[in-house]
Parts: sequence; C-alpha cells; structure tokens
Amino acid sequence: MDSNPAKRRKTDHSSPGEFYATMNAESAAAASAGIFRPSTFILETAELLEQSRVDYGKLLPDSEELLRKLKSAVEAVETHGPVLIGKASSKFETKNSIRIPYPNPRPSDDSLVKLSIEKPTHCNVVGSFVLKTMARSQREFAVDMIVEMPRSLFQEKDYLNLRYFYKRAYYLANIAKSVSKALSDALNLSFEYLHDNQLLPILVATPVRKTTETEKGKPSGRRHHNECKIRIIPCVADGIFPKQKLFANKNCLRLDAAAEAKDLPATPFYNTTIKADGAYIAYLKLLHQTQKSCPAFVDACLLGRVWLQQRGFGGSVTRGGFGAFEWAALVALLMQTGNRKKVAGTILSTSLSSTQIFKAVVQFLSVTDLRNKPCIIGGNTPDVGVDALREGTPVLYDAGRQLNVGYKMSIWSAGLLKQYAKRTHQLLTDDSAADQFTLSFIARADIALEAYDMVFRIHKSKQATAAEENAIHRRGSLWEFGDNVFQTMKKALGDRAKLVHVKLPPQVGWALNEACSETAAAAGADSSQTSIVVGVVFDPANMARQVDHGPDAENKKEARKFREFWGERAELRRFKDGSIQETLVWTSCGTSALCEEITRYILGLRLGLVAKDHIEVAGGGFAAMVPLVAETDAATFTAARDAFSTLEQDLRSLEDLPLHIRQVSPIAVQLRSASIRLPAVQTERAALQPMEVVLYFEASGKWPDSLVAIQRAKMAFMLRIGSSLEGLRSGIETRLGLEDAQHETENQAFLDIVYADEAAFRLRVHSDLETSLLERQTKDKTAEQHVRASSAHLLATQRRLFDVLPLQNQTISTFCTRFPALSPTIRLAKRWFSAHKLSCHVSDEFVELVVLHVFLQGHPWETPGSPTAGLLRVLQFLARWDWRTEPLVVDTSELTAHLDTNETTDKTGDDAGAGGSTDPRTRLEAWRKIDPNMQHTVLFVAATHEMSGTAFTTAGGGSRPLPCKVVAGRMTSLARAACRLVKDRDVGVGSGSSDDLDARQLFQPSLHDYDVLIHLSPRLVRRLVHGEVEEADVDAPAKRRSAVFKNLDGRTGRDLRPLPCHPVQLLFDQLSEAYGGNGTAAPLVFFHGSCEDGDHVMAAMWNPQVQPRAFRINLPYSFRPVNTKTKKKRGSDDAEAVTDEPRAEDLVEVNRDAILAEVARIGGALIERIEVVGQQK
Repeated sequence: MDSNPAKRRKTDHSSPGEFYATMNAESAAAASAGIFRPSTFILETAELLEQSRVDYGKLLPDSEELLRKLKSAVEAVETHGPVLIGKASSKFETKNSIRIPYPNPRPSDDSLVKLSIEKPTHCNVVGSFVLKTMARSQREFAVDMIVEMPRSLFQEKDYLNLRYFYKRAYYLANIAKSVSKALSDALNLSFEYLHDNQLLPILVATPVRKTTETEKGKPSGRRHHNECKIRIIPCVADGIFPKQKLFANKNCLRLDAAAEAKDLPATPFYNTTIKADGAYIAYLKLLHQTQKSCPAFVDACLLGRVWLQQRGFGGSVTRGGFGAFEWAALVALLMQTGNRKKVAGTILSTSLSSTQIFKAVVQFLSVTDLRNKPCIIGGNTPDVGVDALREGTPVLYDAGRQLNVGYKMSIWSAGLLKQYAKRTHQLLTDDSAADQFTLSFIARADIALEAYDMVFRIHKSKQATAAEENAIHRRGSLWEFGDNVFQTMKKALGDRAKLVHVKLPPQVGWALNEACSETAAAAGADSSQTSIVVGVVFDPANMARQVDHGPDAENKKEARKFREFWGERAELRRFKDGSIQETLVWTSCGTSALCEEITRYILGLRLGLVAKDHIEVAGGGFAAMVPLVAETDAATFTAARDAFSTLEQDLRSLEDLPLHIRQVSPIAVQLRSASIRLPAVQTERAALQPMEVVLYFEASGKWPDSLVAIQRAKMAFMLRIGSSLEGLRSGIETRLGLEDAQHETENQAFLDIVYADEAAFRLRVHSDLETSLLERQTKDKTAEQHVRASSAHLLATQRRLFDVLPLQNQTISTFCTRFPALSPTIRLAKRWFSAHKLSCHVSDEFVELVVLHVFLQGHPWETPGSPTAGLLRVLQFLARWDWRTEPLVVDTSELTAHLDTNETTDKTGDDAGAGGSTDPRTRLEAWRKIDPNMQHTVLFVAATHEMSGTAFTTAGGGSRPLPCKVVAGRMTSLARAACRLVKDRDVGVGSGSSDDLDARQLFQPSLHDYDVLIHLSPRLVRRLVHGEVEEADVDAPAKRRSAVFKNLDGRTGRDLRPLPCHPVQLLFDQLSEAYGGNGTAAPLVFFHGSCEDGDHVMAAMWNPQVQPRAFRINLPYSFRPVNTKTKKKRGSDDAEAVTDEPRAEDLVEVNRDAILAEVARIGGALIERIEVVGQQK
C-alpha cells in the first residue's frame, strides 16, 4: 500500500518549519468555521477522559492537612553554620543513623567544601497533582513538593565537581531527619532517585494507612493499589549559577585536578541537571498560564499521558525521558512559539479541542528529528548559537527558560518516540482505519516481544562495570554500557535494522540507613552482573543479506576504519566487475539467525561479551514449533512452485484436447507457502500429498446444457488429460478419483497427477456454463425453494473453488514475496490454531487473511519482520477483535488492481445474502438483523478480492458457519489468555531468563476443558497416510522387504498412491455429520487439529443446551429415559395442575454411553481408546 497517498501529502512534511505553517493554517480555518464534528474518535476520547480522571480526595485523604504538617516538619530543620564536609558528614551519620545519599564518588574526608543548613526559602507543591493531570491508569501516583534551598548556602562555583550535589544531598538528609522526627508514625520514609537520575536523590514519604474492616480479608497487594506517595525534592532558585557556564558544550566536572577544562569533554547531562533543579517555579508558572488560556489543556495532557504510558514512555531516564511533564511543557511551548514562516499567531491555537491538540503534538513529534538537530521552541535561537546546545543526545530546547526539556532522553528513546508518533499520525489521518481510538489509547505497545522483531538480554560483565564506573556523563555506568551497546549494534547492523532500542532496568528506593549505589539500586540486579534489554526492528529488504560490501581497497583510510571495527572478519575480495572491496560474509541464513550472529560477534569483539551467557535471545523457541528453517523452507516451497510450473507447461503442450486451456491456477496452501509442514516434493512419498490445482478452458458452446451432463463431460476431459499426460513423457501417472458428493449436480471427480519422486497434483476442471446454470436456477422464482437453496449452496461452493481461491493463492503468494516474515508467521498461526484443536473449525484462508491484515495494518507497530513478532501481534489482534460487531476487511487494493479478477468481486458480492451494499460494516449489520443467533454467519471476513465476507467463514456452500459461535468465543478466550501470558512473561530487565516466555506454553492445549478425548492410533495413521509399517506391527513382515520397483514403498512393497482424503479428516467429518450437526440439538461438538500437524487426539464437548425432552418417535440421536422418580405434590387434589408438564418418567435424555460406543464403532481400529475426562473407558 502507498504509505503516502496524495490526499495526505499536504500534511506530511519533511521539516518542522513546514509543519508550523500547515498546522497553523488548518487549525485557524477549522476553528473559525466551527467544523469540529463529534466523530466516533472524539466521543470515545471524551469517554476515556471521564474514566481516566482521578478522585484526588480518595487518592490522598486529608491531603491539605498532611501536606501542611509535612511543610511544617521540613521548615523545622535544624540549622548550623559552615562545617567541613568530612566532619559534618561523619557527625551526622553517626548521630542519626541516616546515610547521606551522596552521588558517586562520595566526597573525600579532607575536602575543603563546607556545609551549612538554613531554613528553606519556601515549599511548594508542583506537578500533575496541582494541574489535575493525573490518570487513573498510571503505574504510580506521587505528589511533588519542592523545597527551595537558600542562596546563602551556595558559592558561585558550586556548580563544579559535584559540589552542588553534595550540598543538596546533605540538605536532603537533614530534611529526612526533621520529617522522621516529627511524622514517624504517619509516614514511611525512604530515599529514591528522581527520574532515575543518580545525581538527584529525593525523600519519599508514603502515608501509613490503617487497615479497615473491609480490607482485612483482602491480599495486602490489593489493598492500596492507588497508594500515593509524597516526593520531597530539594531545589534552588533560578539563576543561582551563571547559565553561560552551564551550556551543553561546557565542562563542569573536573575530577582530575591536573587536567585543564579545555582538554576535558563537555558534561551536558550534568550541566542541564543543575539548570533543571532551578526551573521548577518557572515551569509551574508556564503551565498555570497555559491552563488558564486554553480550556482543553488539561484534557490534552491527559490524552498525552495515556498515549505515552501505553507505549512505555515516562519521565525517568530508564523509561525514555519523555513523560507527562515533557508533553505538557511541549504543548505549552507550542502555544507560545511563533510561526517560522512569519505568519501571525502561534503554532498551536488556544481555542483547539483536546483531540486536536493531541493530534497536532503527535504530528509535531512525527516530523521533528530531535536526534540530529536541536529543536528550539519558546523563543529565538540563543546568541551563543546552535552548537552550544548540542549535547550528543536529543535536544528539545526551551529558549525562554534556556533549558533542554528532553535532556533525560537518549538517542534510542527519541527514535522510538518518533516512530510511534509517525505510526499514530498515519493512523489518525487514515479514514479507512477500523478502530483509531483503540489502537491509539487502549492497545499496549510496550511489550518487548510484540514491539520488536528480535529481543536480546545483554548482561554487563564485572570487568565492564569497573571500566565504566566513573563515566563522565553521570547518567550511570549501566546507561553508559547501554549506550555503547546501542552505538555498536547500530553501526554493525546498518541498514539491516530500522530501529535499535535499549531498555534499562528501573531503579528502586532504599532505606534511610542504607547506602545508595548504582548496582544496589537496579531492580533485581546482581552485585556482579546487571542486564539490559535490546530490541531490534528489522528492515526486511536488507536483513537477510549474507554479504556486506565495505569500502574499496583504494580508499585506505576508510578501509582501515572498516578493518578496525570488524576485526579479522573483514576480508578483501575481488568481484566480477573487477572491484576489490572489504567484505563481510555471514554463514547464517534467515533474518533472526543473521541478526544473532552479527550481534554476538560484534559485541564480543568490541565490548568483550564473549561468554555465551552474556547475550541471550528472548522468545527464540518459536521457530521450533513448526519448525522453521530459513535455508530449507524457501527452497522447498520454490521446488513446489517449480513442479507446478512443469505441470502447467505439460498441460498446455497437450494438443489432442477438444478445448484450449485458458488458465491453470494453484489453490493448494503448499503452493502459496502457507502450509504448516513443508510440501512433499522431490521425494519418493510425494504421491501421498497431492496439491490442488484448477483448470480453466476457453469459453465454448460445446458444453452440455445440463448440470449432470457437465459433470460427466468433466470426467471425460480428465480421462483424456490423464491418458495424454501419461503418453507425453515417462514417469507420469494419473488416476481419476470421485468426490464424496451428495447430489449428481455437484462436482463429481478429480484427477490425480503424480510425477514419480517429484510431486503430485489433484486437478479439477472448471466450466463457465456450470456457473451460469447455477445462477439461473438460483434466481428462478418459479422453482421450488429447496431447489433454489441447493443451487445457491452449489453456486457458493463453485465460486469459492474456482473464483476466490485462485485469487487468494495469488494474493498470499505475492505478499509472501514482499514480506519475508509473512509465510513463517502464517505457518506459526496455523500451528497455534492446530495445537488448540481449532483448525477443523476455521479455514486456512481465514487464518491467512488475519495474518495478512496484521502485516498490512500493523498499528501501532511497524510491519513485523520476524515470525515471533508476527504471531504475537496476530494473537493480540484476535484478543481485541470484537467479531460480533466489527467486520475484518483486508485491504489489498494495491495488489488487486493488477490481478485478473474476472468480476469476482461483483459475483461474490451477490452471494452475501444480506443486501447488495458493498460496505462491509453495513453487510455485517444486515446479517446480524437477519441472523441474530449467528446460526449461519459468525465471522465476517472480507478482502479486496472477496467482498461477500462469508466465503472463508462458512462451509457447505454457506449453509453453516465456520467457525460456529462457540468456537469463535473459544478462539477469542484462548488468544486473550495467550496475550496475558506474554504480558506476564515479557522480557524483564535485570532478571534471569528463567522468567522469560517459553514458546511451548502458547502451544500447549488444555485437554481438561473437554469432556471426551478420542485417542487415535498413531501407528495406523502413519500406515494409512505415509505408508509406514513399524516392526512391531503384526501385519508387517519379519524384516524389511526391498522394493523391486522405484514406485513401490521400500518397507511394504506396495504402490504409493494419493489418498482421496486424510483418514483422520474423514473420521472427523463423519462424526461431525452424525453427532455435531448444524442445529443447537447436536449432542457433541468435536475438536481436532490440522491433519498435517500430526494431531492424534480428537476432543469433544457435550452440548449443554441439549436438555431432557419429551419422548417422540424419530429422535435424531440415542436417548434413554430419565432416571428419576416422579415427585408428587402434597396438599393438592387438582389433577389437572400436575398434567400440564410431562412427567419425569416421560422424559428422555442423551444416552452418552451409547453415543460413545457408536463413535468407537465408526472409528474402528483408527480409535485406540476413548477417554471420558474424569474416568477411563
């Protein structure tokens, strides 16, 4: 699909400057015209806002009184004059049992820095509690109280060498002492890093709540899930230090006294942290002014918080550094920033609604690259120039307050934020999107296994920790390690990866009497080894490349850099065009294996992560579920398509046919790379698995004008084709087979064509006159109703087989070529349906279209680049798809425009049975009115090449749903259970691989949910299907019999021939026909996996709706009298009152034992045993 259609190109800008003019003009025009209509998206966001609002009275009971007491305790801090830091620290820690939270390295005992304590200048409550922008769904709640330290405590050069942070930590420890002394019974106190910034420890006060009577019986973890903390944050007044000394290009950390400032690297993070500590009041005023001028500001901030939260973003360093405050500040600054095109007004108008502000900010983030060029808002570029603002990390510079609002962001988090903003902007501007609201605000996009194509857990070795302990940027050694990993992997993967993202472990608080250290603060981290999580999003076009070309040998400078980076893996090679280049050759095949090989090699070479347990691959067990082997899978499917091409050439070369062949189309799943198992080609057992194809002749008037005669003519054609092929070349064998048809007008025959040791095909012939006759009978109002209904069913089957399936095959084959991960994802999805015994109730085409929809409409993510991510997103879609009210429409219009549809869409559209509208949603509403109990249509799945919506979700020519309502509900519940498991077992940072998701858990069926388990004989199934004979088989010879001819099986000596139908599938169809019919009175519902998956357990559930009924003749199933005694009413002589309902002895119930005995008789030797859950039979 075109990612940038013409109608959207006006709002898709290459630079923020163009965005300003467009957004300003559109907003002004829309606001003046009053065209903001309450669309579904707006109504749903309004409901979300109402549900997200927090009851602040319940969140922090008696908040005013508690905050007043806390303020008094802070202001009561004990004061003293200047004392040397060594003496003051030792005396304080010894006397109070409070460890001062100094940043590393701690001050030396002989330091000349002096500490003093004075009462704070003032205390204020700031943040989202004051602005009322908290959301009910946020992970934790906190009230921020800033405590401004007096100017007299600091000297002019305290911004150097951590002196400011030493004084701040000492002041914080004294506040902790004062609060602990005054409110120890009401508050639990601990230290914590503000936004995981190790330079900024804060005091966290958690109110002690008394357990009520109603809460005593509840688990402790559920009592206070809305627990609100109070964070006490020391700060300073704005301008206490000269800002020209704190620009990003300045060095303020000179731990080596011998080094000169000009020789040391800049310390942008350190400098900006000091500036941010003096900007609280300035931003409080900014946000208050914006709140007054813009009525929708608070709601826009709420929407932004929810959007960021669902994507895993927050204000802390470990959560991306862009949270609710950064969003609110950006909105406020955009409302004050003038247009760069000199147009009157600002970027955002204060008259916009909350949804318009949200869309505008998302659009701004989608077109603004914070990584490569500083984005300056809120004023003009400073006099020092842009170079003084560059920090090596994302820059969102507030010119009015001279602060980089995004200083906590990293390069990888900025890239991820832009990607999410871009995807959301595309979604919100796509009028054809099914559910913009859910995908924007409800769907979680921060689960690593779903968000990335490959996920690594990388452990930092002990040696690496020591080397990075005193990192100059002061973000922490683990951040430095993550940055090194990111830079190395980004350079190594190059254009193979669209995105590389690093997830750091969150940091937790510590007790007042404990030491704070980076390794101890990491959640779940070991003292000698911590870990990060790295996610990679593949570029499918480049990820599978096995040879990388470096610089030419003549370019010695670049070649030397190339060899220094890649080490001994780089080698010089001469190519056919005569060029000599540095080259990398990788041995792995497949995207995931290549990514792992490159990652392990380069991190081992550059960072010394050579041990096997240093790098772990999360979610790597999915490939074994099919299994998926990239180097053999593609070759096998290609061989199958080549075999079909050979068949097509042989058919077209036949000259003795009375009609010319117009087209030969494949319809088998193997010929579109969508089968669970690989097709049996180029093997002696290829004859056992024929692949279905259909043959079209040129239109002719020679066909007989009778449906029965047409079937006979088809048989004659097949016999002629078979004899001609056998005479064409040696090694071809053909056999005519008969369908299991119920009527003479159905398709009666097929032709099996076997190429010895190569491939086998099952061919059916199409007649255009047959379709015309069925259409005529269906529309003939003079015919009897059952004749018209039968003709309609045959017509639907005819169109599905000869019109829709060839287009389905062509569509899936084309997209499998475009998306390398599509084919393995389809196979994994079918394997999941099969493992949970749902394959018999859903068609292959339905699963393929669901997977294709996820690839084409992958919001909020990019197109999946690996089968693992593809499968998990398919399960996520199935879990949230409300199939009762929402149709699934797979838009393949870009491809279908190039296909020879032959008016397929128009024909299938007439078959909907619910009106002639082409709108899928209107069709589904009509179906629900006609069939409210969903007896005929449950799922509505349409594609551009099949708009009826029922071709792939009904069976028997549309006579019964596929799946039924019960099975569709089970599909949804299983998908939701799988998503919960993925969420609970998502890759966690700082934890071990023992808690990771095991792929086998998703494919493990729950057999205890069924009532009956029918165990099939694996030995007999293998004999019937594969021609295998085990040595323990009583019918087998004492030893293997050698084959005399090549077409005979080497173990049994018998000829291998295609089976008309898989024996397990035949048994399932017979049992379903006998006991699991269409109506609600069917006593059993059978479940079974895919036959090609080798499922040897067939399950069944008793229908709870089959209640005891009155006896009558011709009951459909085996019944028996109800085994209860008649209850007589006492105290009543009215005989008529007790005869209105049948007596108990006149009722009959389903005879379950007899039905199971009949099932065993039907299955015969194919059934090994029947197990009734709870007992053995």
